[in-house]
Amino acid sequence: MSNGASPQQQLQLVYACLSEAGRKAGNEDTVAAQLPTDEYILNYKGACFALADGVSTAEAGAAASELATRRFCHEYPQTPDTWSVAHSAEQLLATINNQLYQLSHKFAQEQKGYLCTFSALVLKSRTAHFFHVGDSRIYLCRSDELTQLTQDHTTVLSAQRQFLGRALGMDAKVEPQQGSIAIKTGDRFLISCDGVHEFIAQPEMLKLLSSDLAAADICRNLLDAAYRNGSDDNISAVVIEVQQLPEQSLDDLSQLLTRLPFPPALSPGMKLDGYQVVASLFASSRSHLYLVIDEQSGQQLIMKSPSKNYEDDVQYIDRFIREEWIGLRIQSEQVVKVVRQSRPRSFLYYLMEHIAGQSLEEWLLSQPKPLKPALAIRLIKQIAQGLQAFHRMGAIHQDLKPGNIMLLDDGSLKLVDFGSVYVSGLAEMFSPLQQDIALGTASYSDPHYILGHNSGVQGDIYALATIAYELFTGGELPYGAAIENCQNAADYDKLRYRHSHQFNPVIPSWFDRALQKGVSLDLSQRYQSINQLLTDLQQPNPEFLHEEVKQQHKTNPLLFWQLLSGFWFITLLLVVWLFLLRR
Repeated sequence: MSNGASPQQQLQLVYACLSEAGRKAGNEDTVAAQLPTDEYILNYKGACFALADGVSTAEAGAAASELATRRFCHEYPQTPDTWSVAHSAEQLLATINNQLYQLSHKFAQEQKGYLCTFSALVLKSRTAHFFHVGDSRIYLCRSDELTQLTQDHTTVLSAQRQFLGRALGMDAKVEPQQGSIAIKTGDRFLISCDGVHEFIAQPEMLKLLSSDLAAADICRNLLDAAYRNGSDDNISAVVIEVQQLPEQSLDDLSQLLTRLPFPPALSPGMKLDGYQVVASLFASSRSHLYLVIDEQSGQQLIMKSPSKNYEDDVQYIDRFIREEWIGLRIQSEQVVKVVRQSRPRSFLYYLMEHIAGQSLEEWLLSQPKPLKPALAIRLIKQIAQGLQAFHRMGAIHQDLKPGNIMLLDDGSLKLVDFGSVYVSGLAEMFSPLQQDIALGTASYSDPHYILGHNSGVQGDIYALATIAYELFTGGELPYGAAIENCQNAADYDKLRYRHSHQFNPVIPSWFDRALQKGVSLDLSQRYQSINQLLTDLQQPNPEFLHEEVKQQHKTNPLLFWQLLSGFWFITLLLVVWLFLLRR
């Protein structure tokens, strides 16, 4: 159980959450809340509350409900300020649904279904926004009236037979019910599971919600009433009371999505929203990077702003804003951190941590070629850790290259640039790519991108294996410079893999075989996960060794029999030695 209250801010709420197993052996319900103590986040993102009920016929219902509520309440405040509540929740629920759907298919043989009902309430300024999937419910209690805001997604066949028609994780795409309502001081909201509202008649529920008790006591009494009335299910509820509202409604920042002006080209000494420009670091036709200092904290930061060339391009603006959201979601020591804004913006930009170092591309120019194997493997492992942080959140980097990897002064590294990142679960994720520029860089990006197919995680694996090839060969690429000129499938069919040991003779055949598998143009032959690639780069894969022996047998039968005879001779010596030890 948890309860809390906001400090003296414009919007003041008190809430209580309670979830118990009831008469069931285990609890598949989960409740969660996020009431920000930061006034800026509370004003511009609001407070969020969620309840999920794991589908009892699904083996992993409890895990699904915990994942859904935890991710929603943790990640909703990290969505961009310039997104509306509805857009933020839609994007977030799409990624959560996709993760549950993928988990269900991953464990299909074990008959594990990651399914749950889900209801969430976001209170921002003077408006309540609700999002709902399944048969949990959200109620509003106002002036001695009880209103059910959500509709049950169930199909009733008879009084004894009904089934759930919609749940998170049930289908590849989710269509939540959503709506909003103006709120008043004194309003009380209830989010409940079916184990509560199906066992409490509306008059009794209204009486409990209308009492003068605190939110925590009301929550307790609701669960006790459901249990007392014979509930045979898990019993969970969230009660929220509105104690004070802002004096006037804040403008919804989502309206600024296409209206927030692009900043002009900045130069050292200029100031923007309390940030003073120290230096211009990078400028292209698409974006600008500046080193700035926060005049309040003295902290040095990197400011990224869009190019004025795209002021009228709504899709470009939406992608730019999504970069900030992705950066706020990815938490890893190997990924540059996007900084949550603490003040309202008058222009479109976002902030990142300032890191001292140089790009891996620049650093390699000053290093002996090829790198020492131990150093190269250490770098590859760090890059892999950064990529895996993206993949854990259902995101694909799609533009991994030495120029987008920063090597810090302490020897660690960070992945940068979220401009090409896509998030699984969103509508465009695995559809043919429609973009005004080629995705990524031809030398490192999966050729499938150029051909209009999103290869997901395998695309990042291709880029990682290409960088590994470059580090171990002293700057060479698996398919040479010809890949830069490929325009269609026929061009790629002409490419031939160049074995790495022809550029670095110390590279063993099993290691080269791992690199070749990592950059295979045939997705059915390419690694399915980063861990598979890392394992084969650090220790010989028996399958590759077996292939090598078979190849040697084909090209040199005498050498094959010599190797085989040597193996049996060593085995015989070992048996004799063990026999003598036992005597």
